[in-house]
Amino acid sequence: MSEPINICLSCGLCCDGTLIGFVQLDNEELSPLRQLMDIEETDENGMFFLPCDKFDCNGCNIYSQRPKACSNFECGVLKSFEKKELSFDKAIQVIDVVKQKKISIEKQVATLQIELQSKSFHFKMLELKKLLRQNKSELSLSQNHQELLLEVRELDKLLSDSFGVSF
Repeated sequence: MSEPINICLSCGLCCDGTLIGFVQLDNEELSPLRQLMDIEETDENGMFFLPCDKFDCNGCNIYSQRPKACSNFECGVLKSFEKKELSFDKAIQVIDVVKQKKISIEKQVATLQIELQSKSFHFKMLELKKLLRQNKSELSLSQNHQELLLEVRELDKLLSDSFGVSF
């Protein structure tokens, strides 16, 4: 297996809803994909929200049949690796840092008992940033809330700098 595929399959941050919140589908993909997964219908096309239910700890269960948007998506880490700006080990290290930061943020959200409605981590972070901004204007945030906000900002910067996406 080639190293770019190894990077993608070991990462999964696009599939688990960390980098993006949904995938837009082309009209011609709808019929075959409807048989594989749940799709939200839009006016002309379809879409599905992330995390993808076809992604688990073993990776993508429909990798060879995945939507075009999935197969065409290349994050900044993959692009940097392909341009030889990042070594394979450095790319995996960046991915691991993001995964650890994500786990830390999820733990803090649970500890602070913050209820977020979204399933996608990407949309949860948008929701969390909005919530913390609202609370910040109403009263000063607790130390724990300030630390959480700092971690979210650090993750957002890392995603922007390394993956080319932002909350």
